[in-house]
Amino acid sequence: MSSQFTPPPYGGSTSDVSELALPLSMGKGWMKFVGVMSIIQGAFIALSIIGILIAWLPIWLGILIMQSADAIERAQLSGDAVALKESLGKLKTYFMIQGVLYIVGMVIMLLYFLFFGAMMFAMFKNGTFPH
Repeated sequence: MSSQFTPPPYGGSTSDVSELALPLSMGKGWMKFVGVMSIIQGAFIALSIIGILIAWLPIWLGILIMQSADAIERAQLSGDAVALKESLGKLKTYFMIQGVLYIVGMVIMLLYFLFFGAMMFAMFKNGTFPH
């Protein structure tokens, strides 16, 4: 296995880290945009009484993605391998949280369909469905 991309002082060079960080660094503007929009979304969610309970999630996700964009920018400009690792770690956390939220959403949707499907079936069976 090559040590070409091993962080200094163990091998590689700062230019290797800069090259690795380049694709993400090119998208850092979009990452910051998504982060700001996520924070704004969380602020709007917090305006409702029930929304206060979940508004922290999009705000936290927005902060994570903005921190990742800042770290990837540092990694690309200075060749800092630690900043690259920090950026990728924050991206991992961002996508893990998004994945869990999608799973929770699908479970809630399934429960919704099961509950209301059972209610409709019961109304049709009893003949009390309003026409």
